[in-house]
Amino acid sequence: MADNLFAAIDMGTNAFKLLIVEAQPPGKFLPILTRKEPVVLGRDSPSSSISQHSQRLSLKSLENFSKLLKSHNVPSLHTRCVATSAVREARNKAEFVDKVAETTGFNVEVLSGEQEAMFSYLGSLQFLPVFDHSVLNIDIGGGSTEFAIGSCGKVDFSMSLKLGHITLPQQITADKQAEKVEKMREYVRKVVRKSGLIEKVKTLGFEVAVGSSGTVRAIEKTCCNEFEIDFLQKEPFFKDCELMNWRLSKEKLNSVVESSCKGGKLQKGKRREDSIVAGGILLEEIFDLVGIEEMLVSGYGLREGVISDTLGKVYGEDYDLEANSRFQSLLWLATLSFNGGNGTGVTQTESASTLISRLLRLDF
Repeated sequence: MADNLFAAIDMGTNAFKLLIVEAQPPGKFLPILTRKEPVVLGRDSPSSSISQHSQRLSLKSLENFSKLLKSHNVPSLHTRCVATSAVREARNKAEFVDKVAETTGFNVEVLSGEQEAMFSYLGSLQFLPVFDHSVLNIDIGGGSTEFAIGSCGKVDFSMSLKLGHITLPQQITADKQAEKVEKMREYVRKVVRKSGLIEKVKTLGFEVAVGSSGTVRAIEKTCCNEFEIDFLQKEPFFKDCELMNWRLSKEKLNSVVESSCKGGKLQKGKRREDSIVAGGILLEEIFDLVGIEEMLVSGYGLREGVISDTLGKVYGEDYDLEANSRFQSLLWLATLSFNGGNGTGVTQTESASTLISRLLRLDF
């Protein structure tokens, strides 16, 4: 077994995702493998029960993940499997979790909304240098949206709302596109206002807004030009965390949502298009309701937060919650200057894999 390998499985509403990382004290880690299985437990909503079909897909995906974990020699004690909104809300949750354990050996941690919000915030701290700031972290999932306000790794407030890019369109019935869009907006505003979120955010305040979900990253990705660096595409780290601006302004968000709502989207049977548009509308309303003008975009989220929590338990008092964000900064600097001097002692003849491996082991 490789004692420096750790893994996290996210049994989400939209997909199941596996992350395997190589870690080094005091808290640095590098993703070496990611996998995504389109299980879409959210298809069973609003029945609030995981169907037999979804259970079969779930078990098959988890068995695939189990094979990958074994092939990479990831210790079982370093592997955590968490479930979010779809499992959390399911009437047959206990039966499903027991079946997963019996079939795959994974002991599923069904996260509360507050736990999910905390892990998403911890994940953002592994990517962005915002440790010392008061952060409003927002994670839009398929079945719910999590909010956390925290600083220095401590969460002062967290909340989970049943608003997701998969389930939101299912709550709305309308024949015309414009009517459905407006009803979705009204529904989001109603849920957010009723929750007390706006008042809580105003009371606590925040310095930086961060989006840690794939939905936010997908929206930001359309707003910027991607870099073309051949060797970056060969590394799992860079494949999953593409070079982007990592910022999303209210103006850009409004533009993307306006464009997305045109051209015949939100039609019956267009599940994927519905979810993309719904995520944009949901985020746009959140911007307006809580007063966000610009959001930082985190390349990391829930899974990396679970990894961080695991490393904290393994390393104990030696764990440094800021170590990985510092590592990220050095890694970007070194790779962007790969063809020139970068101060790390890495020569031009070294491969990207060697570069990353050496940086992971540097003391800083």
